[in-house]
Amino acid sequence: MSILVTGTAGFIGFHVAKRLLEGGEVVWGVDNCNDYYDPRLKEKRLEMLHAFERFHFYKADIADQVTMDELFRKIQPERVIHLAAQAGVRYSLENPHAYTTSNITGFLHILEGCRQTGVKHLLYASSSSVYGGNRKLPFCETDPVDEPNSLYAATKKANELMAYTYSHLYGIPATGMRFFTVYGPWGRPDMALYTFTKAILAGEPVRIFNHGKMIRDFTYIDDVVEGVHRLMERLPEPQDGKAPHQVLNIGNHQPVELLQFLAILEQKLNKPANRHYMPIQPGDVPTTFASVDALYAKTGFRPHTPIEVGIARFVDWYLDYYGDAHA
Repeated sequence: MSILVTGTAGFIGFHVAKRLLEGGEVVWGVDNCNDYYDPRLKEKRLEMLHAFERFHFYKADIADQVTMDELFRKIQPERVIHLAAQAGVRYSLENPHAYTTSNITGFLHILEGCRQTGVKHLLYASSSSVYGGNRKLPFCETDPVDEPNSLYAATKKANELMAYTYSHLYGIPATGMRFFTVYGPWGRPDMALYTFTKAILAGEPVRIFNHGKMIRDFTYIDDVVEGVHRLMERLPEPQDGKAPHQVLNIGNHQPVELLQFLAILEQKLNKPANRHYMPIQPGDVPTTFASVDALYAKTGFRPHTPIEVGIARFVDWYLDYYGDAHA
């Protein structure tokens, strides 16, 4: 099978591509390798993927219409797993145009490529952020998501609407995946686990937003990859004439208080954090909590990695990758 994976130099894209390659699939990777965070981390991920003969990589920007049109015509992929995006809630307050360029214009080019080449299944990354300030817990796919707290969240909601429209108009089977706070080895340096680890080892202040009154449904990367892999072969089933489109949560269904999360990390590092409590940041939400009943019904799988296990694996990777450079 020929599979196009966008964002292959990124955290989730790298892990998804690696799993597919280990299973013998042919993977075509696309990434612009921008400098949103240290490009050396992205280069190292790509280096590992290039060890597979069936991996083909194009350094390209999904917002470049001509390049993406040419790429789809050349590859003629059977499946597309679209994970490229401008990520980060807080960064969207500083650089909003990056989000419309990548997450809106870029996604339109992916949809057009799928339409022109008859892709059999499009899977694309959405986000738990679409739930905004919803107070009903856990978050369920049938809940209203009309009040996003950030531009990033708004672009992800827009992706779901755009994908539904293309499914309705052109019959493209599409699955939106609402990821919940994904963490693990090779993670993004702007995520809490990464920044906390770096600060603790360096003896620098650990910024704790909302004075620690944050709850997150931290989801380990291997569980996310398993969910994506199972969904790839389970196409949405249109009913009552509706579009072949579905949206599913991929979360751990085990929300953790931020201070508990930090305490586990301190124990693993055997070093206390210099805690610096701060107010909640604009765009943030106090709680995320995923219902995964729909995912289980569709795939027979529920994410299950305990936070203690996931943090331990991340720290082992971090210390191996950086050595004493951040200590």
